[in-house]
Amino acid sequence: MSFVKLETLAEMEPVPGFRGRAVHGAAMTIVRWEIEAGALMPEHAHPHEQIVCLIDGELELTVGGESQTMTPGTFAVVAPDTPHSGRAVTSCRVVDCFHPVRDDMR
Repeated sequence: MSFVKLETLAEMEPVPGFRGRAVHGAAMTIVRWEIEAGALMPEHAHPHEQIVCLIDGELELTVGGESQTMTPGTFAVVAPDTPHSGRAVTSCRVVDCFHPVRDDMR
């Protein structure tokens, strides 16, 4: 698969208010999230490296105990197995990149 239209992908909602669509390559997964204002992603960790890019809105992200309110154009790098959580200050659009592939998001 070389080209994918976002709207053709199945939507997932792992926690209330976090709706995403994932594209999987051979070595990575990219997820486009639409997040409702006030939605919470509880603290969790996974073996994947993750890069978070905020496209629109404001997102309070806590990574390894350090918190920052992200604004559009801000990136966060989450090392594997690092506890992290998030709260949408406003409605947001986020792109997450994971390596290796997130088979749990297929």
